[in-house]
Amino acid sequence: MRPLPDAEALCAELASRIRPRLNPGTAMIGLYTGGAWLAERLHALLAMPQPLGLMDIAFYRDDYHKRGLHHDPKRTRIPFEVEGRDLLLVDDVLYTGRTVRAAMNEVFDYGRPRSIALAVLVDRGGRQLPIYAQHVGAELGVPAGMRLRLKRGEGGSLGLELEHE
Repeated sequence: MRPLPDAEALCAELASRIRPRLNPGTAMIGLYTGGAWLAERLHALLAMPQPLGLMDIAFYRDDYHKRGLHHDPKRTRIPFEVEGRDLLLVDDVLYTGRTVRAAMNEVFDYGRPRSIALAVLVDRGGRQLPIYAQHVGAELGVPAGMRLRLKRGEGGSLGLELEHE
């Protein structure tokens, strides 16, 4: 496998790809944890006028009854009206598509958006659901049995890391 891409450079490139497709009413929602970190960075880089929303989809996962909670659940905070709005969901790594499906289910509990687009730092393939990202920093094959994670270092710097599942 080739070396992992620089997450900071991917973030800047992703912002430049997203910028032309935004309108003044577009609002962003980051998915905890890595997607929230990425969304915080993108929100600032894009100088979006709408406040940033953050979402924890733990209770909306289709495997919640099997897994339960393995982390400290965060509170979903959506400080804007969802109804009729263009939304940009942000996650760090797109894999099976199940996290995004859960996020969309939760979004609809807040209202019916005009549209939902997805931005991810890395698309690693391996989809189990018909979900794709409109904005992708990089596509990267990940070996079986490995997980690609976004990490936040001291000072808030972003980095990618492989770990065993």
